[in-house]
Amino acid sequence: MLGNVLILIAALVVSLILVIKSADVFVDNLVDLGSSLGISEVILGVTASAIGTSLPEFGSALIASLSGSTDIGVGCVIGSNIWNIAGILGISALVAGVIETNADGLKRDFSATLMTGLILLFFMFFGNIGRLAAAAMVLLYSVYLWRLLKAQKSYSDENSHETQREPLDLKKLALTVVGFTGLVIGCRILVYSGVELADIAGIPAMIMGLFTLAIGTSIPELVVTLSSAVKGLHELSIGTVLGSNTFNILVGIGVPALIAPVPVEPLSLRFDAPIMILVTVLLVLLIKQGDMKLKRSGGIILLAVYISYVVMRLFVLA
Repeated sequence: MLGNVLILIAALVVSLILVIKSADVFVDNLVDLGSSLGISEVILGVTASAIGTSLPEFGSALIASLSGSTDIGVGCVIGSNIWNIAGILGISALVAGVIETNADGLKRDFSATLMTGLILLFFMFFGNIGRLAAAAMVLLYSVYLWRLLKAQKSYSDENSHETQREPLDLKKLALTVVGFTGLVIGCRILVYSGVELADIAGIPAMIMGLFTLAIGTSIPELVVTLSSAVKGLHELSIGTVLGSNTFNILVGIGVPALIAPVPVEPLSLRFDAPIMILVTVLLVLLIKQGDMKLKRSGGIILLAVYISYVVMRLFVLA
């Protein structure tokens, strides 16, 4: 038993190093590719970066649904979204000092994130999330992507008279793929070792989904967002989190629910989902109060909210 625990801890450490390095390579080359293709930083954040870093959550939810462990899947998505905003952006603002954004991008992506949270809460009121609700979720994500394509077209038209862009660098494209592949492999090992350690410790399925899996599968968002914030790529960092949260709900729950109905735990309806919506609204209030910046003080507030949520969920409401 001790030998297995030591091996799992070693795998956890090695995979964490792999994820951090891979995220660094992914962010640097993704931004350069975006510049070459004329794609705005915020659009990159809510599409390529957000979807790419959300694949571990999606994969976990899908596998959980196929294996009948739907409590883990739903908990993973809701817990991940709370952690993404309160934990990841809180840590990033604390380390970077400030994360800036613009009003147009915030309005579009915040409204999408808030709306998807309210839609999920609405469907949760009716019990199991079935195929009809799932189809509506996937359709809404298609509409959101269409809005992003329109925003990118406007950005391209506005910047069409700027200097000639550099040609596509195949080396940077290859490095982007390598970085993303490293993220996927590292996160898979990270999640597996984390879940095994949690299982040895006897942690319940819903709690494992809300915290162990949610934080574990969100490591890509953490390292990409933190790396982006430190490098001054603020719109990429906020775009990654908001786009990831939208993807997590509409696709991360929507697609598994197309395969099998996703049950709703009463405590998730009464507490977890409302907290997810609360931290989304709180993020925007802190950004607006900071003159379109999430300052270090705002990061501290977000982290305090997350710690309070963890304490309430694990020790008061459990």
